[in-house]
Amino acid sequence: MEMQNAKGTRDIEPENMIVKNKIIEVLRKVFERYGYNPLDTPILERYDVLASKYAGGSEILKETFRLKDQGDRDLALRYDLTVPLARYVAMNPAMKMPFKRYQIGEVFRDGPIKTGRYRQFMQCDADIVGSKDIAMEAEQMKIADTVFQELGFSATIKFNNRKILDEIMEKSGIPENLRIESMLALDKLEKIGTKKVIQELTGKGVNAKSIETLMRLMERETDNNTTLERLKENLGETQGIVEVEELLRLLELYEVPAEFQPSLARGLAYYTGTVFEFYIDDSEITNSAGAGGRYDNMIGDFVGNKQGYPAVGVSFGVDVLLEAYKEKHAVKKKSVVQALIIPLNTYEESVRAMTELREQGLNTDLSQKKGVSKGLEYASAYGIPYAIIIGEDEVKQGKYTLRDMETGQEELLAIDRIAEKIISTK
Repeated sequence: MEMQNAKGTRDIEPENMIVKNKIIEVLRKVFERYGYNPLDTPILERYDVLASKYAGGSEILKETFRLKDQGDRDLALRYDLTVPLARYVAMNPAMKMPFKRYQIGEVFRDGPIKTGRYRQFMQCDADIVGSKDIAMEAEQMKIADTVFQELGFSATIKFNNRKILDEIMEKSGIPENLRIESMLALDKLEKIGTKKVIQELTGKGVNAKSIETLMRLMERETDNNTTLERLKENLGETQGIVEVEELLRLLELYEVPAEFQPSLARGLAYYTGTVFEFYIDDSEITNSAGAGGRYDNMIGDFVGNKQGYPAVGVSFGVDVLLEAYKEKHAVKKKSVVQALIIPLNTYEESVRAMTELREQGLNTDLSQKKGVSKGLEYASAYGIPYAIIIGEDEVKQGKYTLRDMETGQEELLAIDRIAEKIISTK
Protein backbone atom coordinates (compact mmCIF):
# COMPACT_ATOMS: atom_id res chain seq x y z
CA MET A 1 0.00 0.00 0.00
CA GLU A 2 1.32 3.41 -0.97
CA MET A 3 1.41 5.82 1.98
CA GLN A 4 -0.05 9.23 1.15
CA ASN A 5 -2.29 11.90 2.64
CA ALA A 6 -5.93 12.32 1.71
CA LYS A 7 -6.14 14.88 -1.09
CA GLY A 8 -6.17 18.44 0.18
CA THR A 9 -4.71 17.60 3.59
CA ARG A 10 -1.14 17.80 4.89
CA ASP A 11 0.99 16.90 7.88
CA ILE A 12 2.45 19.78 9.90
CA GLU A 13 5.99 19.07 11.08
CA PRO A 14 6.91 19.68 14.75
CA GLU A 15 8.96 22.81 13.96
CA ASN A 16 5.99 24.38 12.16
CA MET A 17 3.48 23.12 14.73
CA ILE A 18 5.49 24.74 17.54
CA VAL A 19 5.21 28.11 15.76
CA LYS A 20 1.55 27.51 14.90
CA ASN A 21 0.76 26.80 18.56
CA LYS A 22 2.55 30.02 19.52
CA ILE A 23 0.36 31.98 17.08
CA ILE A 24 -2.79 30.27 18.37
CA GLU A 25 -1.80 31.07 21.96
CA VAL A 26 -1.34 34.76 21.06
CA LEU A 27 -4.81 34.80 19.47
CA ARG A 28 -6.35 33.03 22.47
CA LYS A 29 -4.80 35.45 24.98
CA VAL A 30 -5.82 38.53 22.98
CA PHE A 31 -9.40 37.30 22.54
CA GLU A 32 -9.73 36.68 26.28
CA ARG A 33 -8.09 40.01 27.13
CA TYR A 34 -10.92 41.69 25.22
CA GLY A 35 -13.62 39.75 27.08
CA TYR A 36 -14.40 36.93 24.62
CA ASN A 37 -15.22 33.55 26.15
CA PRO A 38 -14.15 30.22 24.64
CA LEU A 39 -16.74 28.06 22.89
CA ASP A 40 -16.29 24.67 21.25
CA THR A 41 -18.78 23.09 18.88
CA PRO A 42 -18.75 19.62 17.27
CA ILE A 43 -16.90 19.01 14.02
CA LEU A 44 -19.94 16.93 13.02
CA GLU A 45 -23.22 18.78 12.43
CA ARG A 46 -26.59 17.67 11.14
CA TYR A 47 -26.64 18.20 7.40
CA ASP A 48 -29.97 20.02 7.48
CA VAL A 49 -28.46 22.60 9.85
CA LEU A 50 -25.55 23.34 7.51
CA ALA A 51 -27.86 23.23 4.48
CA SER A 52 -30.28 25.82 5.88
CA LYS A 53 -31.01 28.58 3.34
CA TYR A 54 -29.84 31.06 5.99
CA ALA A 55 -26.48 29.35 6.38
CA GLY A 56 -23.81 28.98 3.69
CA GLY A 57 -26.01 28.83 0.60
CA SER A 58 -25.88 26.51 -2.41
CA GLU A 59 -22.29 27.30 -3.40
CA ILE A 60 -20.80 26.25 -0.08
CA LEU A 61 -22.93 23.09 0.01
CA LYS A 62 -21.09 21.86 -3.10
CA GLU A 63 -17.96 21.82 -0.93
CA THR A 64 -19.55 20.22 2.15
CA PHE A 65 -18.33 16.76 3.20
CA ARG A 66 -21.45 14.63 3.77
CA LEU A 67 -21.73 11.30 5.57
CA LYS A 68 -24.22 9.05 7.35
CA ASP A 69 -23.94 7.50 10.80
CA GLN A 70 -25.02 3.94 11.65
CA GLY A 71 -28.52 5.22 12.35
CA ASP A 72 -28.72 6.43 8.72
CA ARG A 73 -28.81 10.09 9.85
CA ASP A 74 -27.50 12.73 7.42
CA LEU A 75 -24.43 14.43 8.89
CA ALA A 76 -21.71 16.72 7.57
CA LEU A 77 -18.35 18.14 8.59
CA ARG A 78 -18.62 21.81 9.53
CA TYR A 79 -17.37 24.16 6.80
CA ASP A 80 -17.02 27.22 9.06
CA LEU A 81 -17.52 28.27 12.68
CA THR A 82 -20.28 30.81 12.08
CA VAL A 83 -23.15 28.41 11.34
CA PRO A 84 -22.38 26.33 14.46
CA LEU A 85 -22.44 29.62 16.41
CA ALA A 86 -25.88 30.41 14.97
CA ARG A 87 -27.08 26.92 15.87
CA TYR A 88 -25.72 27.32 19.41
CA VAL A 89 -27.55 30.64 19.84
CA ALA A 90 -30.77 29.05 18.56
CA MET A 91 -30.46 26.25 21.12
CA ASN A 92 -29.80 28.67 24.01
CA PRO A 93 -32.47 31.39 23.66
CA ALA A 94 -32.23 32.43 27.32
CA MET A 95 -28.56 33.50 27.12
CA LYS A 96 -27.77 37.08 28.08
CA MET A 97 -26.83 39.46 25.30
CA PRO A 98 -24.42 40.60 24.11
CA PHE A 99 -22.72 37.22 23.81
CA LYS A 100 -18.99 37.40 23.10
CA ARG A 101 -17.33 34.17 22.08
CA TYR A 102 -14.21 32.97 20.35
CA GLN A 103 -13.58 29.59 18.78
CA ILE A 104 -10.43 28.05 17.33
CA GLY A 105 -10.97 24.87 15.37
CA GLU A 106 -10.63 22.85 12.20
CA VAL A 107 -13.11 23.24 9.35
CA PHE A 108 -13.50 21.21 6.16
CA ARG A 109 -14.31 22.09 2.56
CA ASP A 110 -14.30 19.72 -0.39
CA GLY A 111 -13.18 22.44 -2.79
CA PRO A 112 -10.49 22.98 -5.42
CA ILE A 113 -6.87 22.51 -4.34
CA LYS A 114 -4.21 25.13 -4.96
CA THR A 115 -1.15 26.50 -3.21
CA GLY A 116 -2.06 27.57 0.30
CA ARG A 117 -5.60 26.21 0.03
CA TYR A 118 -6.47 22.94 1.77
CA ARG A 119 -9.58 20.89 2.46
CA GLN A 120 -8.90 20.89 6.19
CA PHE A 121 -7.80 24.15 7.76
CA MET A 122 -8.05 26.08 10.99
CA GLN A 123 -10.26 29.09 11.67
CA CYS A 124 -9.87 31.45 14.62
CA ASP A 125 -13.05 33.48 15.06
CA ALA A 126 -14.24 36.03 17.60
CA ASP A 127 -17.85 37.24 17.38
CA ILE A 128 -20.20 39.52 19.30
CA VAL A 129 -23.90 38.62 19.06
CA GLY A 130 -26.63 40.98 20.26
CA SER A 131 -25.12 44.45 19.83
CA LYS A 132 -25.59 47.04 17.07
CA ASP A 133 -23.02 49.38 18.60
CA ILE A 134 -20.38 50.38 16.03
CA ALA A 135 -17.88 50.41 18.89
CA MET A 136 -17.85 46.62 18.50
CA GLU A 137 -16.34 46.99 15.01
CA ALA A 138 -13.70 49.32 16.43
CA GLU A 139 -12.94 46.81 19.17
CA GLN A 140 -12.48 43.98 16.69
CA MET A 141 -10.16 46.07 14.53
CA LYS A 142 -8.23 46.89 17.72
CA ILE A 143 -7.99 43.15 18.38
CA ALA A 144 -6.38 42.70 14.96
CA ASP A 145 -3.95 45.56 15.61
CA THR A 146 -3.00 43.97 18.96
CA VAL A 147 -2.53 40.49 17.45
CA PHE A 148 -0.19 41.79 14.76
CA GLN A 149 1.84 43.81 17.25
CA GLU A 150 2.27 40.82 19.55
CA LEU A 151 3.37 38.63 16.64
CA GLY A 152 5.88 41.29 15.58
CA PHE A 153 4.13 42.12 12.29
CA SER A 154 3.49 45.44 10.65
CA ALA A 155 0.06 45.18 9.03
CA THR A 156 -2.46 47.31 7.17
CA ILE A 157 -6.12 47.29 8.24
CA LYS A 158 -8.59 48.21 5.49
CA PHE A 159 -12.29 48.78 6.01
CA ASN A 160 -15.47 49.85 4.25
CA ASN A 161 -19.24 49.69 4.78
CA ARG A 162 -21.59 47.62 2.63
CA LYS A 163 -24.24 50.32 2.98
CA ILE A 164 -21.89 52.78 1.26
CA LEU A 165 -21.33 50.25 -1.52
CA ASP A 166 -25.10 49.91 -1.96
CA GLU A 167 -25.43 53.72 -2.00
CA ILE A 168 -22.66 54.01 -4.58
CA MET A 169 -24.35 51.36 -6.72
CA GLU A 170 -27.63 53.26 -6.59
CA LYS A 171 -25.92 56.58 -7.39
CA SER A 172 -24.20 54.92 -10.38
CA GLY A 173 -27.48 53.57 -11.71
CA ILE A 174 -26.52 49.91 -11.48
CA PRO A 175 -29.59 47.62 -11.49
CA GLU A 176 -30.23 45.63 -8.30
CA ASN A 177 -29.76 42.30 -10.07
CA LEU A 178 -26.17 43.28 -10.99
CA ARG A 179 -25.11 44.85 -7.70
CA ILE A 180 -23.66 41.83 -5.89
CA GLU A 181 -21.65 40.80 -8.97
CA SER A 182 -20.49 44.40 -9.42
CA MET A 183 -19.38 44.55 -5.77
CA LEU A 184 -17.39 41.37 -6.20
CA ALA A 185 -15.70 42.84 -9.28
CA LEU A 186 -14.84 46.06 -7.41
CA ASP A 187 -13.36 44.00 -4.58
CA LYS A 188 -10.59 42.99 -7.02
CA LEU A 189 -9.68 46.60 -7.87
CA GLU A 190 -6.39 46.68 -5.97
CA LYS A 191 -5.42 43.17 -7.10
CA ILE A 192 -6.11 43.30 -10.85
CA GLY A 193 -6.33 47.04 -11.57
CA THR A 194 -8.91 49.43 -12.99
CA LYS A 195 -8.73 48.26 -16.61
CA LYS A 196 -9.53 44.60 -15.84
CA VAL A 197 -12.30 45.54 -13.40
CA ILE A 198 -13.93 47.71 -16.10
CA GLN A 199 -13.69 44.80 -18.53
CA GLU A 200 -15.33 42.50 -15.98
CA LEU A 201 -18.13 44.98 -15.27
CA THR A 202 -18.74 45.45 -18.98
CA GLY A 203 -18.91 41.67 -19.41
CA LYS A 204 -21.57 41.51 -16.71
CA GLY A 205 -23.75 43.97 -18.60
CA VAL A 206 -23.05 47.22 -16.71
CA ASN A 207 -23.33 50.21 -19.07
CA ALA A 208 -20.43 52.59 -19.73
CA LYS A 209 -22.00 55.63 -17.98
CA SER A 210 -22.61 53.63 -14.79
CA ILE A 211 -19.07 52.26 -14.88
CA GLU A 212 -17.64 55.78 -15.28
CA THR A 213 -19.58 57.06 -12.25
CA LEU A 214 -18.74 53.96 -10.25
CA MET A 215 -14.99 54.19 -10.87
CA ARG A 216 -14.95 57.89 -10.04
CA LEU A 217 -16.63 57.23 -6.70
CA MET A 218 -14.23 54.36 -5.97
CA GLU A 219 -11.15 56.59 -6.07
CA ARG A 220 -9.37 56.87 -2.75
CA GLU A 221 -7.88 60.20 -1.67
CA THR A 222 -4.68 60.63 0.33
CA ASP A 223 -6.41 60.24 3.71
CA ASN A 224 -9.60 58.80 5.21
CA ASN A 225 -11.39 62.08 5.96
CA THR A 226 -10.83 63.51 2.47
CA THR A 227 -12.08 60.27 0.89
CA LEU A 228 -15.19 60.34 3.07
CA GLU A 229 -15.86 64.05 2.41
CA ARG A 230 -15.71 63.49 -1.35
CA LEU A 231 -18.19 60.63 -1.05
CA LYS A 232 -20.45 62.76 1.14
CA GLU A 233 -20.49 65.47 -1.54
CA ASN A 234 -21.70 62.89 -4.07
CA LEU A 235 -23.99 60.73 -1.90
CA GLY A 236 -25.21 63.10 0.81
CA GLU A 237 -25.59 62.35 4.54
CA THR A 238 -26.49 58.68 4.03
CA GLN A 239 -26.60 55.97 6.67
CA GLY A 240 -23.39 54.46 5.34
CA ILE A 241 -21.60 57.82 5.51
CA VAL A 242 -22.80 58.38 9.10
CA GLU A 243 -21.59 54.92 10.18
CA VAL A 244 -18.14 55.42 8.64
CA GLU A 245 -17.86 58.84 10.32
CA GLU A 246 -18.67 57.25 13.67
CA LEU A 247 -16.24 54.37 13.09
CA LEU A 248 -13.42 56.78 12.18
CA ARG A 249 -14.04 58.66 15.43
CA LEU A 250 -13.93 55.42 17.42
CA LEU A 251 -10.81 54.16 15.64
CA GLU A 252 -9.05 57.35 16.69
CA LEU A 253 -10.20 56.77 20.27
CA TYR A 254 -9.00 53.14 20.15
CA GLU A 255 -5.74 54.28 18.49
CA VAL A 256 -6.15 51.93 15.53
CA PRO A 257 -4.51 52.98 12.26
CA ALA A 258 -6.83 51.89 9.44
CA GLU A 259 -7.44 52.73 5.78
CA PHE A 260 -10.93 53.53 4.51
CA GLN A 261 -11.20 51.76 1.14
CA PRO A 262 -14.52 52.37 -0.73
CA SER A 263 -13.98 49.40 -3.09
CA LEU A 264 -13.63 46.79 -0.32
CA ALA A 265 -16.63 44.47 -0.46
CA ARG A 266 -15.72 41.04 0.98
CA GLY A 267 -17.21 38.11 -0.90
CA LEU A 268 -19.96 37.00 1.47
CA ALA A 269 -23.44 38.31 0.72
CA TYR A 270 -24.62 38.27 4.35
CA TYR A 271 -22.59 41.34 5.42
CA THR A 272 -24.83 44.29 6.27
CA GLY A 273 -22.46 47.05 7.42
CA THR A 274 -18.78 47.44 8.22
CA VAL A 275 -16.35 45.03 6.52
CA PHE A 276 -12.61 44.84 7.11
CA GLU A 277 -9.49 42.96 5.97
CA PHE A 278 -5.91 42.76 7.25
CA TYR A 279 -2.71 42.47 5.23
CA ILE A 280 0.87 41.82 6.37
CA ASP A 281 3.20 44.61 5.21
CA ASP A 282 6.48 43.90 3.38
CA SER A 283 5.53 40.29 2.72
CA GLU A 284 5.43 38.06 -0.34
CA ILE A 285 2.06 36.81 0.95
CA THR A 286 -0.67 38.80 -0.78
CA ASN A 287 -3.65 36.96 0.75
CA SER A 288 -5.40 38.66 3.65
CA ALA A 289 -4.27 37.46 7.08
CA GLY A 290 -7.73 38.03 8.53
CA ALA A 291 -11.07 39.64 7.84
CA GLY A 292 -14.57 40.13 9.12
CA GLY A 293 -17.54 42.42 9.35
CA ARG A 294 -21.06 43.05 10.55
CA TYR A 295 -23.84 40.59 9.70
CA ASP A 296 -27.00 41.73 11.47
CA ASN A 297 -29.53 39.45 9.75
CA MET A 298 -27.93 36.03 9.37
CA ILE A 299 -28.36 34.62 12.89
CA GLY A 300 -31.85 36.10 13.32
CA ASP A 301 -32.99 34.56 10.04
CA PHE A 302 -31.34 31.28 10.93
CA VAL A 303 -32.92 31.20 14.40
CA GLY A 304 -36.32 32.27 13.04
CA ASN A 305 -36.66 35.09 15.53
CA LYS A 306 -37.83 38.36 14.01
CA GLN A 307 -36.27 40.43 16.79
CA GLY A 308 -32.95 39.61 15.17
CA TYR A 309 -29.50 38.95 16.51
CA PRO A 310 -27.15 41.70 15.29
CA ALA A 311 -23.60 40.40 15.08
CA VAL A 312 -20.08 41.32 14.08
CA GLY A 313 -17.16 38.93 13.77
CA VAL A 314 -13.47 38.73 12.95
CA SER A 315 -11.54 35.72 11.68
CA PHE A 316 -7.79 35.11 11.36
CA GLY A 317 -6.01 32.79 8.95
CA VAL A 318 -3.52 30.82 11.03
CA ASP A 319 -1.83 29.32 7.96
CA VAL A 320 -1.22 32.79 6.49
CA LEU A 321 0.13 34.04 9.83
CA LEU A 322 2.39 30.98 10.02
CA GLU A 323 3.87 31.59 6.58
CA ALA A 324 4.34 35.29 7.34
CA TYR A 325 6.09 34.41 10.61
CA LYS A 326 8.44 32.02 8.80
CA GLU A 327 9.33 34.79 6.34
CA LYS A 328 10.67 36.92 9.17
CA HIS A 329 12.03 34.30 11.59
CA ALA A 330 14.25 31.28 11.02
CA VAL A 331 12.36 28.24 12.28
CA LYS A 332 15.04 26.10 13.94
CA LYS A 333 13.26 24.68 16.95
CA LYS A 334 12.09 21.12 16.28
CA SER A 335 11.29 20.18 19.86
CA VAL A 336 9.47 21.67 22.84
CA VAL A 337 12.22 20.29 25.12
CA GLN A 338 14.08 23.07 26.94
CA ALA A 339 16.79 20.91 28.49
CA LEU A 340 18.19 17.51 27.55
CA ILE A 341 19.94 15.60 30.34
CA ILE A 342 22.88 13.47 29.19
CA PRO A 343 23.67 10.81 31.83
CA LEU A 344 27.13 9.26 32.02
CA ASN A 345 26.68 6.13 34.16
CA THR A 346 24.42 8.22 36.43
CA TYR A 347 20.94 7.06 35.47
CA GLU A 348 19.33 7.29 38.92
CA GLU A 349 20.80 10.73 39.69
CA SER A 350 19.80 11.95 36.19
CA VAL A 351 16.19 10.79 36.65
CA ARG A 352 16.03 12.63 39.98
CA ALA A 353 17.42 15.79 38.36
CA MET A 354 14.97 15.47 35.46
CA THR A 355 12.04 15.06 37.86
CA GLU A 356 13.07 18.16 39.81
CA LEU A 357 13.33 20.26 36.65
CA ARG A 358 9.94 19.04 35.44
CA GLU A 359 8.44 19.98 38.79
CA GLN A 360 9.86 23.47 38.25
CA GLY A 361 7.79 23.62 35.02
CA LEU A 362 10.65 22.99 32.56
CA ASN A 363 10.20 20.69 29.57
CA THR A 364 12.98 18.20 30.24
CA ASP A 365 14.00 14.94 28.58
CA LEU A 366 16.63 12.26 29.14
CA SER A 367 19.04 11.43 26.33
CA GLN A 368 18.83 7.87 25.02
CA LYS A 369 22.15 8.27 23.23
CA LYS A 370 25.35 6.87 24.71
CA GLY A 371 28.13 9.37 25.30
CA VAL A 372 28.34 13.16 25.41
CA SER A 373 29.02 13.77 21.73
CA LYS A 374 25.99 11.80 20.52
CA GLY A 375 23.78 13.42 23.15
CA LEU A 376 24.92 16.90 22.12
CA GLU A 377 24.44 16.02 18.45
CA TYR A 378 20.85 14.98 19.19
CA ALA A 379 20.16 18.21 21.13
CA SER A 380 21.59 20.27 18.27
CA ALA A 381 19.57 18.42 15.61
CA TYR A 382 16.31 19.19 17.46
CA GLY A 383 17.17 22.76 18.42
CA ILE A 384 17.09 22.02 22.16
CA PRO A 385 18.55 25.13 23.82
CA TYR A 386 20.31 23.49 26.79
CA ALA A 387 22.07 20.22 27.54
CA ILE A 388 22.84 19.07 31.11
CA ILE A 389 25.73 16.64 31.44
CA ILE A 390 25.62 14.52 34.58
CA GLY A 391 28.72 12.39 35.13
CA GLU A 392 30.09 10.68 38.20
CA ASP A 393 32.41 13.63 39.03
CA GLU A 394 29.47 16.06 38.77
CA VAL A 395 27.39 13.90 41.12
CA LYS A 396 30.19 13.94 43.72
CA GLN A 397 30.31 17.76 43.56
CA GLY A 398 26.54 18.13 43.62
CA LYS A 399 26.81 20.33 40.52
CA TYR A 400 26.11 19.51 36.87
CA THR A 401 27.47 20.86 33.59
CA LEU A 402 24.95 23.16 31.86
CA ARG A 403 25.78 23.73 28.20
CA ASP A 404 24.22 26.53 26.16
CA MET A 405 23.73 24.82 22.79
CA GLU A 406 23.78 28.08 20.85
CA THR A 407 26.98 29.58 22.26
CA GLY A 408 28.74 26.40 23.46
CA GLN A 409 29.36 28.03 26.85
CA GLU A 410 29.40 25.65 29.82
CA GLU A 411 28.84 26.24 33.54
CA LEU A 412 29.00 23.98 36.56
CA LEU A 413 25.84 24.66 38.60
CA ALA A 414 23.62 23.11 41.25
CA ILE A 415 20.26 21.86 39.97
CA ASP A 416 18.29 24.75 41.51
CA ARG A 417 20.60 27.28 39.81
CA ILE A 418 20.22 25.42 36.51
CA ALA A 419 16.44 25.71 36.83
CA GLU A 420 16.69 29.44 37.62
CA LYS A 421 18.96 30.11 34.65
CA ILE A 422 16.82 28.25 32.12
CA ILE A 423 13.60 29.84 33.43
CA SER A 424 15.17 33.32 33.23
CA THR A 425 15.93 32.80 29.52
CA LYS A 426 12.55 31.31 28.51
